[in-house]
Amino acid sequence: MPEAFIAALCIILAIVGICGVVVPVLPGSITVAVSLLVWAIWGGSSWGWVAFGVGIVLLAVGFASQYVLTGRRLKERSIPSRSVVIGLVCGVIGLFVIPFLGLPLGFALGLWLAEYARVRDPKEATSTSWAALKSVGLGMAVELGCALTAGGVLLASILTTVF
Repeated sequence: MPEAFIAALCIILAIVGICGVVVPVLPGSITVAVSLLVWAIWGGSSWGWVAFGVGIVLLAVGFASQYVLTGRRLKERSIPSRSVVIGLVCGVIGLFVIPFLGLPLGFALGLWLAEYARVRDPKEATSTSWAALKSVGLGMAVELGCALTAGGVLLASILTTVF
């Protein structure tokens, strides 16, 4: 296959993966990793393997940090993972009910309802939900930053090889 076709395919995969970090319905970091691997195998240059190595390390750091940062902060506030899972399910449902805005609104509402059912106090539910939203947002921001950087490494490798 021509390098330009492989390059375009890899860029599209990386963009879908980066969007998937923010929208949990799409596959995220794994899709970026697949694009790096495809470029390494069929890109026609040793720079593809260098980009794959650097990109995989970045993606692993981002993927792990999302769970480590989020999990640690949730445990500090004694917020069970069940509340976050309920929020995620409500967010995905909200995404289909109200396109684009339904995801964050559904997540926040589902999280608050799960916390209210757990603590039976609206102020405490608001406080713990806000802490959970901040921790999930921080983890997502770190993973997004790492995925964007890995995408940049892929783009640099493609530009170095194709041009």
